[in-house]
Amino acid sequence: MNGLQKHAYALGMIETIGFPALIAAADAASKSADVKVASYQGADSGIVTIYIIGDVASVKASVEVGSDAAKRVGELRHSHVIARPDNHIIQMVFPGLFKKEQPEKNEVKIEEKNEVKNDKPKDWTKNSLQELRELANSYKGFPLSSEEISSAKREELLKQISKFQAEKGGDK
Repeated sequence: MNGLQKHAYALGMIETIGFPALIAAADAASKSADVKVASYQGADSGIVTIYIIGDVASVKASVEVGSDAAKRVGELRHSHVIARPDNHIIQMVFPGLFKKEQPEKNEVKIEEKNEVKNDKPKDWTKNSLQELRELANSYKGFPLSSEEISSAKREELLKQISKFQAEKGGDK
């Protein structure tokens, strides 16, 4: 869970109207305690929310300081701290925070050395665009640059990966 032990952290939220108040809140909150301003989300009508993660006492203190800063700069709508939130709440707010334990069938597992386990042929058409980009970036000598991979469409990546694997016999 990215350095946060299960149930030993809190989730703080500060909601403002307008970005300047949000930035002031985030700055003050991050300077006031050992917390991480993990993300922000915008909604309609200029409503924006920052999410703060850390230990319970630190998050409570930083949300209080951040809320005060938001009031001075703009309009504070609401602030709230959830001590030891359920994992489903964290997954909902930060979907990328939890990595899957086991790769699903037909999913490529990227090893730490940037090598792909490829014991048998895969059906790449079922992989997400992000998974295809990670796979393409993991290949040494892949015909597209990192920039081209990050902007390539799904169909182009599927075509290039298939062509690359056919030329290399599935090896890197």
